[in-house]
This record gives sequence, C-alpha cells and structure tokens, in this order.
Amino acid sequence: MTTAPPTTTDEVPGPPAAAKSAWGTLRPLVLRLHFYAGVLVAPFLLVAALTGLLYAASFQAEKIVYDHELTVPVGERELPVSEQVAAARAAHPEGTVAAVRPSPEADATTRVMLSGIPGVDPDHTLAVFVDPYTGKVRGALEQYGSSGALPLRTWIDEFHRDLHLGEPGRLYSEFAASWLWVIAGGGLVLWFSRRRALRTVRGTGGRRRTLGLHGGVGAWAAAGFFLLSATGLTWSAHAGANIGELRTALGQETPSVSAAAGEHAGHDAAGAAGGDAAHGVGLDKVLAAARAEGLGDPVEIVPPADAESAYVVRQIQRSWPEKQDSAAVDPATGEVTDVLRFADYPVLAKLTRWGIDLHTGSLFGPVNQIVLMALALSLILLILWGYRMWWQRGRGSAFGRPVPRGAWQQVPPYVLVPLLALIAVLGYFVPLLGIPLAVFLAVDVVLGEIAHRRGRRTYASGTTVR
Repeated sequence: MTTAPPTTTDEVPGPPAAAKSAWGTLRPLVLRLHFYAGVLVAPFLLVAALTGLLYAASFQAEKIVYDHELTVPVGERELPVSEQVAAARAAHPEGTVAAVRPSPEADATTRVMLSGIPGVDPDHTLAVFVDPYTGKVRGALEQYGSSGALPLRTWIDEFHRDLHLGEPGRLYSEFAASWLWVIAGGGLVLWFSRRRALRTVRGTGGRRRTLGLHGGVGAWAAAGFFLLSATGLTWSAHAGANIGELRTALGQETPSVSAAAGEHAGHDAAGAAGGDAAHGVGLDKVLAAARAEGLGDPVEIVPPADAESAYVVRQIQRSWPEKQDSAAVDPATGEVTDVLRFADYPVLAKLTRWGIDLHTGSLFGPVNQIVLMALALSLILLILWGYRMWWQRGRGSAFGRPVPRGAWQQVPPYVLVPLLALIAVLGYFVPLLGIPLAVFLAVDVVLGEIAHRRGRRTYASGTTVR
C-alpha cells in the first residue's frame, strides 16, 4: 500500500473562485510568481550573495594585506603636505597629481594619487603612500573609486559588480537586484498570509521543516533584502539611469562645489593647467583655508584642472556621521571662493549617498559589514532551502511540479487592471524586471496554449481538463 505525500497549505485547492476574496484570488498568482522567479533568478542571486559576502569582508582584509602601506609608527611632527607630495613625486615622477589625501589619523599614511600612469587602468590612479613624519615612500598601489579601494577590494568589487566581464557583466547584478525585492516581498506576503511566522519547526521533518526554515529566515531578512535591492539599483546601468533622470527632473541631483577660480587665477596660477599640485599659494595654505571653513579629516585635495579653476578640498568620510562638505580655494590668493555643505544637499541626493554607502558597507563601518555578511549568508541558505523544497515537492528522484498556471484568470478585473498598470510602470523604470517578466508571461501563455491544444490544461484550482 502506498501513501501519497502530505499536501501543505500551499497546495490545498481553495474555494470556488466566486467565493474567494481578492487576496484569495491573488495568492495563487503570487505563489506561482515566487516559485518561478525563485527557480530562475536564484542562480544570479546566489552569485551576487557569494561575491557580496566576499566584498563585505574585503574592508578588513584590505587593512591586513596592505598594513605596511596604510599605517606608520606615530612620530612627533608631521611634515607639510607639500613636502610629502614632493617626496612622492621624487619616487614617482611619471603622470600628474590627481588628488592628495593627507594622513587622516596619527598612524595613517598620506596618499598621493597619480593619473596617466602607464600600465594603470585609465579609470584608476596610482596611490603613493608617504610617511607623514619622515617623508619616506612606503609603497605604491593601484587605487579605484572614491572609497579608495586598493587592488584586493577592487578585484572583489568588480567581481561582484560585473564578474570581470565589463559592461555586459553588469546586467547580471542589475537583474539580481531587480528581482530580489520581488522574490522577498512575495515570500513575505505568502509567509504571513498563513501566519507561518508563529509556527515552530521543532519536531517536524521533511518539506514542512524546510519550508519553516525558509520562511522564518526569509521573514527576518526581508527588510535587509529590500534595502539591498533598492540601493543596488541606485547606480545600476539601466534602472540607475532612469532614477538619475527622475532625480534631475525633480531637481534632486547631487550638487557640486563651483571650481571657478577668482579673477587673478589666470595670471598667478598659470601652472595649474598642467594638473600639478605645486603651484599658486601651495597645498598647505589651501588646506589651511579649507580647515578654517570647518572641513576636518579625512579630506581630499584636488588640484585645479586648468588655469581658470580652483583647488577643491572635499571631505571623504563615508561612515556615520558622513562628512561630505567641500570648498573651492583660489590658487592665486588662497581665499575660499565657494563652500558646499552636505546639510544643503537635496533629500534624494542625501538618500542616494546614504544608500550607496549602506550597500557597500561604509556607512556604519564594521557593524554594517557584519550585517551585510549575515544577509548574504541568509540569502545563500534561502536559495539552498528553496531548491530543496522544490526537490521535496516531487516524488522519488523527480523535481517537484510547478504551481498550476491560469491563476491570473481568477483575479477580478478591479484588482488585475491596477496591478497590471503598476507592473507596467515598474517595468519601465526597472527594465531588467519588466522585460524578463513580460517574457515569462509570454512563454507561460504559449505553454498553456500548447497544453490546451493537446487536450489538457491544469488550472490554479488544481483541476485538469482533458
């Protein structure tokens, strides 16, 4: 005598369509979307979670691997910044000075960033690390981005962002970010609709236990997944561009300090055209002028781009509280010509800055990085449990059957029409959500029609017509 496997509440046929509530008709549709999105998108999410886990750990690994370049014994008196830059240029006369980051802490080196270095990626700089007390150069490493990522973190960052495939590779990460919130949201709704969060998995086994673990961990981690998805899309290739256009239309783009120099700049600072840091009043007076405006460490000094431009000194602290003020200093007179405070940023510009720094693990330092690693591990476990449930839903060695199609036919028009409109708007702004979803629906309709022509169709109610 054989016994059929027990049926979970996810598989119990509901009441007739006429007696169902709006949610009762939507639930099979959400379940089917969650199932297929989980099965098809999970491999991309798994890669994103694994590489994201590595990236979250790379901040601390970077400090260990590059300790010699990053730290120095604390001395008695720091040399002027101009002398430190001169020491870096003596060791590396090639290229031009792109920026200088004076030592932000007593035991930290000064970074002199050089651009136009042969063999260095044009989008990167060569960071020369100088002992601020002795002027000794402790090394030089390729650096990327405003966070100052060194080779180890840069490699992991690019691996997470595009799998080292360039712009085409960015589609994978945007695809994962576009669908993460949909999968997390669908799972959260399904979980709480059956009040599974109040149930215990202790004493249960098989698919029911896996389902309990999958739902419980997913419910706790859902808020983090929403944040990761939203912040990841902020600077993605396609959705990020749409978000940028929307911010521009609303007057919420990120402002920048005016780098136009004073009326004497063209006469007294002609050397600025070469992008060299040693001209005009000099780095030390420029830094002192910025300090007088309240720009504390850590800061970055950017030399004038040409004879008509000013020095730009900007704060670069991405941890809480963020320091993002900036000032322009006339190279001829050493006077501050413009100041921009982070407090004056538009709301969406602030939210974008905070969101990116939260996503990359900078906003709250090590605590932020630990939370990101926990979310990455949670996502990995959820994916493995999800595939295990799919296997357990079948019989023997066969994978489980999918949720029956046709659920959308049971949704009343007053719910279906606004839902489709919302999906269309989201699909426009987030194309790697909208396009795959449209393809999925088209394929699903075609497969349903093929099944119909063959004489049998399975509906969401669980009945099969032959």
